[in-house]
Amino acid sequence: MNRFLIYIKSSCETCVEIKDVLISLSYREDVEIINQEAESIPGLERQFFDESLERSFRAEIESVPTVIHLKADIEQVRHQGWVKAEWSALFDLSLDERLPAFKPGCASKTLDPGRIEKLQAQFQPERLQSRRLTFSDTDDIEVAYDQGWSDGLPVVPPTPERVHRMLGGTTRPAGEVVGEVPPDYGQCTIEKIAVNAVLAGCLPEYLPVVIAAVEAALEEPFCMHGLLATTYFSGPMVVVNGPYSRAIGMNSQGNALGQGNRANATIGRALQLVIRNVGGGKPGGVDRSALGNPGKYTFCFAEDELNSCWDSLSVERGFDRGASTVTLFSADGVQGIVDQKSRDPESLARSFAAGLRVVGHPKFVRASDAFLVVSPEHERVFRDANWSKDDLRNKLMDLLTIDGEELVRGAGGITEGIDPKLAGHRFTKFREGGLFIVRAGGRAGLFSAIIAGWGASGEIGSTPVTREIKL
Repeated sequence: MNRFLIYIKSSCETCVEIKDVLISLSYREDVEIINQEAESIPGLERQFFDESLERSFRAEIESVPTVIHLKADIEQVRHQGWVKAEWSALFDLSLDERLPAFKPGCASKTLDPGRIEKLQAQFQPERLQSRRLTFSDTDDIEVAYDQGWSDGLPVVPPTPERVHRMLGGTTRPAGEVVGEVPPDYGQCTIEKIAVNAVLAGCLPEYLPVVIAAVEAALEEPFCMHGLLATTYFSGPMVVVNGPYSRAIGMNSQGNALGQGNRANATIGRALQLVIRNVGGGKPGGVDRSALGNPGKYTFCFAEDELNSCWDSLSVERGFDRGASTVTLFSADGVQGIVDQKSRDPESLARSFAAGLRVVGHPKFVRASDAFLVVSPEHERVFRDANWSKDDLRNKLMDLLTIDGEELVRGAGGITEGIDPKLAGHRFTKFREGGLFIVRAGGRAGLFSAIIAGWGASGEIGSTPVTREIKL
C-alpha cells in the first residue's frame, strides 16, 4: 500500500506558493499533510497539526515542504523543497505552468535553536540511561552541592536537554563504554562524560577533547588510582595539540596557564568531575593530598605549535603533524623561571637547569618528571642560535647530572637525601624521557615555567599518556 506524507508549515513561502497543489492533494486518500504550525494555509482544510513536533522529529524532517513516499510503511523516496518535475512524477500530476520549476523550502521547526535537544529529551528518553532526579521548589545550583556533584564551584545543572546538546558534539554513541573510573571503578560511558562536561560548563565541541582526556586517564601507565591516593600535590594536567585545539579556540598564548579561556577552563574541569562523580575520587576520601594545588580544579592548555621552531609534543610522541591529541601529565603547580638578561642559549639553559634542580627537592633524583614551558621570548634565544628541542634537553640533562656527594643525607646541612653509600656515583635529575618541553605563553615577558610532576613519576608510578582526539 502506497502512502504519501507531506510536511509543511504555514509560514513557509514555498508552501504558500504551492498551496493549490497541496489543497488538491489533501483530498487524496493516500496523502496526509502534516503542518508544523497550528495556523492553517488559507483553503487547506485537510491536514494534521503537528503541534508537539513529534511526527516531524521522528521522521527527521530537515526542511519543508518534504514529501515522503511509503510502501508498506517503508520509506521509498524523500523529496525536500519544491522541484516541479519530482512532484509531477511522484503524484502523476499535470501542474500549472506558472509554478516555478524549483524553489527551496524553509528549515523545519524541529531545527529551531534549542528545539532539537528538547525533542530528544521528550521523545527519545531511552537514549539517556543516567538516573533522573526531579526537584521542586529548590535552587538547582544548591542541589548540585547537596548531591555532591560539585568541585566546590557552582556547576551547570545537567538537564536532559543540555546532555542531548552535549552529545551532539561527538559521533560516538551515548552508551559506548569508555572504561571504569578509579577509585570506585564506576562504569564510564560517553553519556556520563557528557553529563560531567555539562556540569563543567563545556560547549558540545569540547566533548571529543574531554573524552580523549578521560581515555588517557584510564590507561594503566597513567596510574590514575595512585595519583588520587597519593598525599602529594599532583593532579591531571591536559596538554592539547593539533588543529582541533585551534578550531575550538583554546588558548596557547597569553595567560595560557591561567584563567579566562572557556575551553581551557572547562575541559580540564570536566575531566576532574568525571573522576569525582563517576569514579568517586573526592578529597577526604581516596583523594588524600596533603595540600593539593589549584590545578586540581582544572589544568588544561594548548601548545603554541604553529609559532614554534620545534616539533610539537604530539609529534615527539609519535603522532602525525596533522593529528589532534591530548597528553595527560600528573602535574603539580606552576614554578616560574625569570631570566631577563640571558641572550645566549648556554646561559639561558643554565637558568632553566637551576630551576629544574629544585623540582620536588634539590636532592631528589629520578623521582618526578617535569614539563618545561618555554615562552616565545625565551624560545627566540634558542631559535636564533639554531638549537633544537633535543639540543636544549640534552644540555639540561648534562647540567642536571649531579655528584652523589651533593645528594646524600646531611650534605649541605639538610637531613633529606639519598643513602651515603651512593656518594661516589653521579645521578641525572630526571629519568631518560622524563623531561618534556613545550612552547606556550604571551609574546611579552622573558618568563618561562616549570611544571613538576608527581614524585612517583616514570617507571615507578605515572607516565604521560597521549591519545588522539576522535570526533
